[in-house]
Amino acid sequence: MSNAKKNDLVLRDMAARDLDTVVAMEKEIFPDPWPRSAFEEQIGGDGWGALVVEIDGAVVGYACYFTVDVEAHLTNIAVRPEHRRKSVANMLLGAILGRATAAGCQYLLLEVRSSNNVARTFYERKGFRILYRRPNYYRRPIEDALVMVFYLDGRQGG
Repeated sequence: MSNAKKNDLVLRDMAARDLDTVVAMEKEIFPDPWPRSAFEEQIGGDGWGALVVEIDGAVVGYACYFTVDVEAHLTNIAVRPEHRRKSVANMLLGAILGRATAAGCQYLLLEVRSSNNVARTFYERKGFRILYRRPNYYRRPIEDALVMVFYLDGRQGG
């Protein structure tokens, strides 16, 4: 990494050494944060995966996913507020789409809060489409989720 320029984004697999930072970020960003055990499962479980993006050696974003048969699920994605709109989420999502495709998945699913217009717009710009609403999916505060899909084979969803 000695050739890396200052502020270069570095994508890598999440490791146990990242858990303190990731859990702290999760608590800062989300009103209903995942517990540490959920991240431990993501980095150690069969079919699960987790990635981080670093800038100058500091974790500034992370994403988790799992694959099963022809499905991939984006389970969590977060970027520190001061690093948003700097390609961190693009890098994370792109890597997960690549891994899902390599695993033979046909589509990627995710849930997003119905009120989270910024995230919805981001996903829609990337080619995701809303499949359906999942009532009362989120607990703090109680809110519906929109289930979105991205077809990895290029077909357009309904």
